[in-house]
Amino acid sequence: MDDDLADTGAPTIDSARFRQVLGHWATGIVIVTGMDGDDPVGLTCQSFTSVSLDPPLVLFSLARRLHTLAALLSAGAFAIHFLREDQQQLSYRFAKPSSNKWEGLRRRAGVTGSPVLEPALALLECRLYAQYDGGDHVILVGRITYIEKDTGANPLVFFRGGYHTIGSAAPTVEAKLP
Repeated sequence: MDDDLADTGAPTIDSARFRQVLGHWATGIVIVTGMDGDDPVGLTCQSFTSVSLDPPLVLFSLARRLHTLAALLSAGAFAIHFLREDQQQLSYRFAKPSSNKWEGLRRRAGVTGSPVLEPALALLECRLYAQYDGGDHVILVGRITYIEKDTGANPLVFFRGGYHTIGSAAPTVEAKLP
């Protein structure tokens, strides 16, 4: 570590507590898929967000140790699947390393060549646009090349270490500025 940064007086952040606090931020759940040569790869991811409308960009981050990261970087393309509230088992399946996570699933080749799972709440197919250092993760930015959506389902959400669904819209309140 750089000595100039080591003695800033900032408290040390306990990683377990930090993770627990981050659990208070509700996130949607996506599965990112791509190809490793002729073999499909994929994983469950919560670190997804939009970046730009023009050009259309999104990002997610993956741990440096993951084989899937190397495959996605090499392929230069990936598909991002927004999960529906009835796809909790699919999220579990892709959250664990397994050689048979694709067994019995409906899928097709997407326009980027990435495997596309069916069904999904929404689908974004992307080409790798940029990558950035993110500490123990790599931040991948994708430029969207193709989109699909399902207007008849609700999202699967992760909050405080568990899966949730969205039951109804919050009541609208008028914003009052000071």
